[in-house]
Amino acid sequence: MSYEFLQILWFILIAVLWIGFFFLEGFDFGVGMLLPFIGKKDEERRAVINTIGSVWDGNEVWLLTAGGATFAAFPEWYATMFSGFYLAFFLLLVGLIMRGISFEYRSKDANPAWRNRFDWMIAIGSFLAALLLGAAFANLARGVPINADKMFTGNLFTLLNPYGLLGGLTTVAIFLLHGANFLGLKLEGELRERVNVFAKKLWIGTTVLYIALAISTYVAGFWSRGFVNPGVVPIAALAVLLVAGYFINRRMEGWAFIMVALNIVLTQVTFFSMTFPNVMLSTTNPEWSLTIYNASSSQYTLGVMSIVALTFVPIVLAYQGWTYYIFRKRISTDKKSLVY
Repeated sequence: MSYEFLQILWFILIAVLWIGFFFLEGFDFGVGMLLPFIGKKDEERRAVINTIGSVWDGNEVWLLTAGGATFAAFPEWYATMFSGFYLAFFLLLVGLIMRGISFEYRSKDANPAWRNRFDWMIAIGSFLAALLLGAAFANLARGVPINADKMFTGNLFTLLNPYGLLGGLTTVAIFLLHGANFLGLKLEGELRERVNVFAKKLWIGTTVLYIALAISTYVAGFWSRGFVNPGVVPIAALAVLLVAGYFINRRMEGWAFIMVALNIVLTQVTFFSMTFPNVMLSTTNPEWSLTIYNASSSQYTLGVMSIVALTFVPIVLAYQGWTYYIFRKRISTDKKSLVY
């Protein structure tokens, strides 16, 4: 395999990892953010947690794998992004740790105050992670200040620009809607009805934010600074989000979930197709941008990684698919069926 082919291949594989993470962890974060609002009693909140209890940690593996693959395949990209976005990623890690601790420790004490505190930690951690991931990707689409030495020259406040914040809030909204649709598939009884009402309200706000982000992206015309016009893909992403509203209002939960999932996938496809072959665009000087060609590992490294990935990735996918199949049934608030 040629060196250029391997560089393109690993750009695509990393894109697939991020798409998988946003799809799976998207409803995961959404469920976490909705937890204090959907569940009014402890049994109801426990049922909400149980919908993702068997999969949330597996979903986070996609983030770790995406980061590890970036480090191995494109070390220059990893170094610039993780050093430049250090504070943002530190806060992201704080949010993920809050979630993990809360899932594990919530049921260690039956005291309502104890459990309520951890429920809110799950919600806050999920919100923080979703907001920062959305802002990070929006800034990568917008471009960031990078000098000739491939060093990020901004700071945390550089990332907190209006476009970055809009991207973060839109991601939060999409994940909330994705989580509500997932809960509609997993819960039953009164909780299911409550989630469907939430989904209808969330769809309106989500659509408004998504349209605002799409308009901002086109008005800014980022591709004129080195990016490629993504064509009809973002239009398709908006279309499936609009169609999702039709299914949500008719309580066709499965189709609603699929449509929002497609929106997430197509949005990420838009991002990666728009940036290719850049991985980080420099707003200081486009010639200083990081690309798959000047940020990649050696041909030998990429070749070995390809063999390993082709061997083990199918096994991991099969195992995770089996997990979702085993825990596919709906969950009730019956104490006898809840797992604490």
